Amino acid sequence: MSRSVKNAPDFESIVTDPSQSFKWHVHDYPCAIARWNYHPEYEIHLITCSHGRQFVGDYIGEFGPGNLVLAGSNLPHNWISDLKPGEVLKGRDMVIQFTPDLLRSPAGLFPEFAELEPFLADALRGFEFFGETAEIGADLMRRIGAARGFQRLMLFFQLIDALARTKERKLLASENYAPNLDKATLGVVHDVISYILENLSGTVRLSEAAAIAGMTNSAFSRFFKKNTGNNFVDYVAKLRIGRACKLLAETTTPVTDICFEVGYANISNFNRHFRKERGVTPSQYKKLSMQRAAASMDRATRAFERGREAHRG
Repeated sequence: MSRSVKNAPDFESIVTDPSQSFKWHVHDYPCAIARWNYHPEYEIHLITCSHGRQFVGDYIGEFGPGNLVLAGSNLPHNWISDLKPGEVLKGRDMVIQFTPDLLRSPAGLFPEFAELEPFLADALRGFEFFGETAEIGADLMRRIGAARGFQRLMLFFQLIDALARTKERKLLASENYAPNLDKATLGVVHDVISYILENLSGTVRLSEAAAIAGMTNSAFSRFFKKNTGNNFVDYVAKLRIGRACKLLAETTTPVTDICFEVGYANISNFNRHFRKERGVTPSQYKKLSMQRAAASMDRATRAFERGREAHRG
């Protein structure tokens, strides 16, 4: 099996309108720019709909609507949604891209901007935001899209301030992650990840992945470890457990059926890998997910009631 470079991702060249300090745009999924890519600009990325897997450097995680991430300069990233055949998600991604100089250059005139330097340095590993910060960030991104001129810039600074000050965030890529940033490497990683995801419920073989990459098994293993931060077997397991988590949290499918659906041949192996990744068994995870969903529904109901009472008042 040989690797086709026809759809290989490339360095993304970002062009900003000369009348604007940063680029704001929305795009559908799938589309040409939704791929494993990198660029010198920082990127604030909001997922507006769908669930799937996010890849930020060597980090692999699940995402849903409201997923808000900041990826620093030259940090490879991609979001892959679970799609039905032929499905297109309109406006799935809302994106802001800006050069770090937009926040660093003003420090010569406005010393307060220097306070952002630690935040910008940490963001080179990527941040995911959650809780109230993610909600505030999503609202500001939408308002930025509708604003013009100086108001647009002020809303951007407000967004950066909210993201820089919050404790509702986590670092994504590991500190020592250092991939090769070139078209050929990114193309191989993209094609191999696509192969894994397409075969996740069946058999995924290192030998087939190596053939896609055009390498021997040993050379591919070294290449994959360097550029994803994980060995091949662990990487496949992370993706399988991630998909299992989604099924456990969102469906009534029995644990045993989920085991086979995500590519495990026996329940004991599934339980062992699941506990290694999540710290609990699949059954415990399912119970915790149900409790969290109930608590979330309860909070939403109370918030609705408070809003209704305030309206009456």
